[in-house]
Amino acid sequence: MKIFKLLEVAQSSLLKNKTRSLLTMLGIVIGVSAVVVMVAVGKGAQANIEERISALGTNVLMIRPGSGDFRGVRGGAGSRRSLTYADEQSLREEATLLAAVSGSVSSQEQVVGGGQNWFTTITGVHPDFLEIRAWELADGNNFTERDLRSRTKVALIGQTVVENLFEGQEPIGQTIRIRNTPFRVIGILEEKGDSGFGRGGGGDQDDTILVPLTTALYRLARDHRYVSMIYASAYDMDQSVEAEAQIDEIIRRNHKLIDGQENDFNVRTQTEITETFSSTTQALTTLLGAIAGVSLFVGGVGIMNIMLVSVTERTREIGIRVAVGARSSDVLTQFLIEAVVLSLVGGILGILLSWGFCKFLTDSLGMTTIIETRIVVIALVVSAAIGIFFGLYPAQKAAKLDPIDALRHE
Repeated sequence: MKIFKLLEVAQSSLLKNKTRSLLTMLGIVIGVSAVVVMVAVGKGAQANIEERISALGTNVLMIRPGSGDFRGVRGGAGSRRSLTYADEQSLREEATLLAAVSGSVSSQEQVVGGGQNWFTTITGVHPDFLEIRAWELADGNNFTERDLRSRTKVALIGQTVVENLFEGQEPIGQTIRIRNTPFRVIGILEEKGDSGFGRGGGGDQDDTILVPLTTALYRLARDHRYVSMIYASAYDMDQSVEAEAQIDEIIRRNHKLIDGQENDFNVRTQTEITETFSSTTQALTTLLGAIAGVSLFVGGVGIMNIMLVSVTERTREIGIRVAVGARSSDVLTQFLIEAVVLSLVGGILGILLSWGFCKFLTDSLGMTTIIETRIVVIALVVSAAIGIFFGLYPAQKAAKLDPIDALRHE
């Protein structure tokens, strides 16, 4: 009953100066909402990245050429021509931990079809490519090993290509021309969406045409020996480290690299890519959260300042309470409760504000935001802790007032 009475007194005291109480809470409101929004945006970005990486396929490993070196100038990863079609075949025949393997060679071409033309990406792949990327066909059929051996001029087209070449038409069975070479459309890929990594990382994944790898090597590539990249899928992601070691061993042997000699290729697993992006996002979220947390500190200072003013204004009131039997601990508890109520109400308002702002970001800007219950609870606990920490000094000052001096105070 004593606590409820003190809460009633605290409420009455705070409501006497509504404007001052609201302004005092403003720092906590801004601080809590800033922290919750920053963490929600960071978590949303992390979830978005993980979703897009998972869209790359199942248990994917990507083998890329290493960096090139021309007259002392080193290029980035992938600038060296070191992976060959023979490497892809060796992995397919010898790697026991890989469920599927597909070489890849790409070029940007102007394509004519359906009475229209469109500039898109032509990618030569093995039939297993769709399995590796977990990519289904919306219509038609995939090309086969026989098409690969015969270098058949057939194509699978993405939804963006369908919209720009064959809008209102049936694409299956129609002919498209790539470098004046006719290709017959045998399948339409299901919509995959934007990869979220820009054009260099995939961009619009539906803006593509897939053709048999051998057809691309002999009709579109500059040199039919080299592939741009090799995709592989492990049977089990828990064996990705062993699969990576197996890939490393096979390709090093193919390239006749001796012990101690640096690889002229690199292997990245889906897990490594996810961890790289997630760690970057997590670091950024932590930094932004820490910056936003400064607002909480400022809000706490504001509470302490106002509580000190309140103690000065209510010195005579404190003296009367002590004179009629109130103990110093009662006065301490009363002012401490007032500080905690201020910070807790500010925290609740901050959470409501952050929820509204996150909803605005999602509905209006299309951003992914995730407000976790854990973060909300932590925000409320921190708000209460700030009230206790910054309200303790003013409360102690009030509790230590001499009742005689307090009653004489004007």
